[in-house]
Amino acid sequence: MADYRDHLASLLPAAPLSRRAFVVTTLASGFALSAQPISAETITTNAAGLVAGEVQIPVVDGLIPAYRAAPASGGPFPTVLVIHEIFGVHEWIKDVCRRLAHAGYFAVAPSLNARQGDVAKAPDMPSVMAIMGQVPDAEVASDLDATIAWAATTGKADTERVGVTGFCWGGRQTWLYAEHNPKVRAAVAWYGPLGYPTNSLHPKNAPDLIAQLQVPVLGLYGGADAGIPKSQIVAFAAALKRAGKDCQVIIYPDAPHGFAADYRPSYRAAAAGDGWQHMLQWFKGHGVA
Repeated sequence: MADYRDHLASLLPAAPLSRRAFVVTTLASGFALSAQPISAETITTNAAGLVAGEVQIPVVDGLIPAYRAAPASGGPFPTVLVIHEIFGVHEWIKDVCRRLAHAGYFAVAPSLNARQGDVAKAPDMPSVMAIMGQVPDAEVASDLDATIAWAATTGKADTERVGVTGFCWGGRQTWLYAEHNPKVRAAVAWYGPLGYPTNSLHPKNAPDLIAQLQVPVLGLYGGADAGIPKSQIVAFAAALKRAGKDCQVIIYPDAPHGFAADYRPSYRAAAAGDGWQHMLQWFKGHGVA
């Protein structure tokens, strides 16, 4: 195990992460407390024909919990990292993993806030944002590297065919991870913020790192997103095009932030369904199938 963690530490872009106590050692059941009440439109995907449940992933400074789902027979399957929204790996993210597994993928969602706090149990949005604001971008990249390394040991995941998708906070991290790891074959970012406040924990945003992007990325955004101005999305898409990147940005004109989250009032079924199909096509078209 020591050699494995030394290898992971070598993947970090800066000094190794300091060791600390892990706050989240197991995933919460149900939906995040601050996301209540849950919408009647919530989709529930069963695990029939799948192997699905919680796992522990070795990272540079300990173990983090994660949810993984994959077809029960056959494989190895193309791998999709699912990067959670600000509410952590709660029931909706688990359901997304099961949906991907039914589509033929080994899907895994690591708890990337395991060191900072349990956002699923946080009572309100300010508490959630305070926790997630303490998660360093370098730590996220390292944990995602570790998740791929762990998936390769399962016998069920083909880590030569890796895709990444993420929502909200995870949408931003999807762009950043695609810029960090050129071995990813394709990525799909759902309404990922493009102008997150920068500081020592979050030194750059996706538009700052376009030059080093080698991964094809599909960005799915809402034209009525109150937190991500349409002008910002359009400018980013234009910059990607000028740089000659194999990327596409789709804007759903009337969709708000969180339009894919069927458990929340922000859900827009038409945009969510169209985005999901575009995601599957993007993965397939770029060798994640």
